[in-house]
Amino acid sequence: MVKDIITDEFQYTVLELLVRNKSILDSLTKYQDSNARVNRAIVKAVTQCGCVKINADKQIFLEDGDFEEIRDNMSTHLEGSLCDNCRDTIEKEMGRNLFYLASLCNILDLNMYDILLKELDRVKMLGKYNLR
Repeated sequence: MVKDIITDEFQYTVLELLVRNKSILDSLTKYQDSNARVNRAIVKAVTQCGCVKINADKQIFLEDGDFEEIRDNMSTHLEGSLCDNCRDTIEKEMGRNLFYLASLCNILDLNMYDILLKELDRVKMLGKYNLR
């Protein structure tokens, strides 16, 4: 399957390229930092660019609705769409985040593709009862 080849190639490339931050401690803190950078890029899309707006209030939860009605009634609180510049910045930050996730997988001798498959199986198995 092509997807597992791409995932494995990405993980192997990270293994080959990571030199300075090979320690689990370095990788953990770099992963944490990359999470913060993703958050910051999204916030900047709102506060500096303005291409998207966050309009948040309490979610209305239909207690007597079926799963689809409840799902469709929940809001992302996001209005607008990312401009090309913000989209590019967020994609780069998310890519960096994936790089450090792959680095942690390598250090812990885990396979990213296997993790994706297992999580997909869990999500599918629990279906609508997997309310995260």
